[in-house]
Amino acid sequence: MVSTAQDSAPEETPLSTVTPVPGPTTGPPRAPRRSLRGRRIVGLVLLLAALVAGALLSVAVGAKPIPPGVVWDALVRPDLSLEDHIVVRSLRIPRTVLGLVAGAALGLSGALIQGHTRNPLADPGLLGVNAGAAFLVVIGIYLFGVTDPLGYVWFAFAGAAAASVAVFVLGSVGRGGATPVTLALAGSAISALLGALTSAVILVDVATLDAYRFWAVGSLAGRDGEVLTNVVWFLGAGALMALASAPALNALSLGDDVARSLGHSVRRTRVLGIVAITLLAGGATAACGPIAFVGLVVPHIVRTFTGPDYRWLLPASALSGAVLLLVGDVLGRVLVRPGELQVGIVLALVGAPFFIHLVRRRKMVNI
Repeated sequence: MVSTAQDSAPEETPLSTVTPVPGPTTGPPRAPRRSLRGRRIVGLVLLLAALVAGALLSVAVGAKPIPPGVVWDALVRPDLSLEDHIVVRSLRIPRTVLGLVAGAALGLSGALIQGHTRNPLADPGLLGVNAGAAFLVVIGIYLFGVTDPLGYVWFAFAGAAAASVAVFVLGSVGRGGATPVTLALAGSAISALLGALTSAVILVDVATLDAYRFWAVGSLAGRDGEVLTNVVWFLGAGALMALASAPALNALSLGDDVARSLGHSVRRTRVLGIVAITLLAGGATAACGPIAFVGLVVPHIVRTFTGPDYRWLLPASALSGAVLLLVGDVLGRVLVRPGELQVGIVLALVGAPFFIHLVRRRKMVNI
């Protein structure tokens, strides 16, 4: 049977049903990328503006009222024979700088730990950083009579580092090596053990409890420039390692197998990540005491405009952490004048309800 031209010709597809293939001439697929990039840039600019405003507030506002003109004179034309100038130059400026650095470190370490464990509820304390720091601070007070913040720094940092190493070693036991699940389980176990040991020491010695509780509440007050000088090198090294690991974290978020296929060493990335978290969170905890909430919630806040790309998420988390810690510290100075509420308490009071609100409204972005 001979086919006619009409029989063999394909059916004509209406133009209205043809789906255009995305290419260089199709506009809509590029719009979301341009919109996301613009949102990221705007978000970073707003964070920088908020950071400047928070730093100015931290210098200008305190338990002791100082007129803005006097604050300005203390900044540009200091006269150390005046009491107000001494307060601004010797107390508020070092405190503000410490808040900037410690807040950035906590925000950055929070984004790192959530990325490495793929756990949206993780914070730096999950690796035992806070528990290790607290335990060695208690040992320093109980056995060596350490009573000043400068002395706490080295004990706290050593404890944080030792706890992180123990967590990684325990989490690496087994055929699969260190995984997000094993690290989280090992961190929980180490934190529980160290917490119990810390409680045992402070319960048998009241003097140790009295000294420890002022450090454990988390505060920027009473820390001079020497405290920051001792930890800033660790914080700087941790920040550089964290920012350099952003491409590898993007690959890890797709799964270990995908990361390996893209040429990344999963083990090396995790080791460097844990070292960076230890340096950042351990240094900030050593300088200020354990401050909760910053590393937990900050990454969720910035993901609303950065998305899951760690090349944008990490610097935005650092800026947002610094802003949050400075604003919380300023609130603590003015809420109970002429006294002062420690920033750790302020962030716990404000942060816990806010985080519950985020969870209930389902605004937590999947990692």
